[in-house]
Amino acid sequence: MGFSDTSGSLLASVLLTLCLLALLVELVARGRRRVARVGAGAQRRARPVSLGAWTAPALVFLGAVVTLSVAVPVATVARWLVSAPTAGGLDSDLLTVTLSTLGLAVLGALAATAAALPGAWLLDRHRSGLTLLLERATFLASALPGVVVGLALVTLSVRWAMPVYQTVGITVVAYAILFLPRAMVSLRAGLAVSSPELSEAARSLGLRGPATLLRVVLPLMAPSVLTGLVLVALAVSTELTATLLLAPTGTDTLALSFWREASELDYAAAAPYAAVMIALSLPLTVLLRRQILEER
Repeated sequence: MGFSDTSGSLLASVLLTLCLLALLVELVARGRRRVARVGAGAQRRARPVSLGAWTAPALVFLGAVVTLSVAVPVATVARWLVSAPTAGGLDSDLLTVTLSTLGLAVLGALAATAAALPGAWLLDRHRSGLTLLLERATFLASALPGVVVGLALVTLSVRWAMPVYQTVGITVVAYAILFLPRAMVSLRAGLAVSSPELSEAARSLGLRGPATLLRVVLPLMAPSVLTGLVLVALAVSTELTATLLLAPTGTDTLALSFWREASELDYAAAAPYAAVMIALSLPLTVLLRRQILEER
């Protein structure tokens, strides 16, 4: 293997081009349609549509997707876990690594959500060419692999801000850059539910500025904010390359531990870390299911 700035830049440019095309298609498809409404409106229960002869193929296809994406990985990890060492040292190390991962995940989720809130607010309440450009730029950064963002931050910190190199701060900044779109999408969905008319009504009743945000907008956005936090936190808990390049010396995460053991073909030792990462995905599933049930 070799290191080539030219080849790496070319591959990254291809990714950016594909991201630009996807963003253009999404922008055209979305248009300027409004999804918020004032009042309950006239809701109608969704009516099931029979697939007829396509029922069996659809079930087979969906079953295959679930089997390959969920059942096979979980069964493989379970098989490795059965043969994993059960020494107390491993249990202690697993607990330490899990707590370290959760700490970075919480910090990364809070940073990404806080960074996305102003952009989401401007894009929803003061839509213009500039705010649209700012939102698209966040997706471009996310389209790059973690190693590209990590190396860019390594270069910047080493040349102009050496004290922040290999600190928790620069690592959290990398997480915010990589996963900002996940928070942005969730926050925009929450702002769409909180229509501008509700804020105007609150101001007409005497609420001003921050009070309107705290008492009207944020309660309506709360489910979307929580979803964004969980999405980013789960992404951070499984991120490898940026963590490997930027995390402080001695910092270990579930992804790093799994990669280290798996690279040595010791899958039994890597299994506990994979099992914990799978377990951390359960809150997201529960949260999304609750939101779907509440919207019905």
